[in-house]
Amino acid sequence: MTDDSVAVELDFGDDGLIPAIAQDVETDEILMLAYVSPDALEETRNTGLAHYYSRSRDELWQKGGSSGHRQRVEEIRVDCDGDALLYRVEQEGGACHTGYESCFYRTLNGETVGEKIFDPNEVYE
Repeated sequence: MTDDSVAVELDFGDDGLIPAIAQDVETDEILMLAYVSPDALEETRNTGLAHYYSRSRDELWQKGGSSGHRQRVEEIRVDCDGDALLYRVEQEGGACHTGYESCFYRTLNGETVGEKIFDPNEVYE
């Protein structure tokens, strides 16, 4: 048996960011989508905790840094083009800042299909 593994080259695009989908490692539920810079990816790999890049705040951030709802990264997968990541995570608490377990808690028609698991007013003061 031969080892086919080679380092994957990532395409961070013109803005230096790559989309990363966070997926619950136990349920396979898609939790959120955020963007990752090379520094955020390095921090994730070094700490085992999900780090992202906030485009609105223009800064690196650790998921759960203020809420305590951290994501422990079990595995990082790369898509075929090297321009998107999948973080397979163990989610502590809710992934969505609105209080839902997943950021994908509603349909295009506005129907709520997800579960609200915390009150954001109590978490983000």
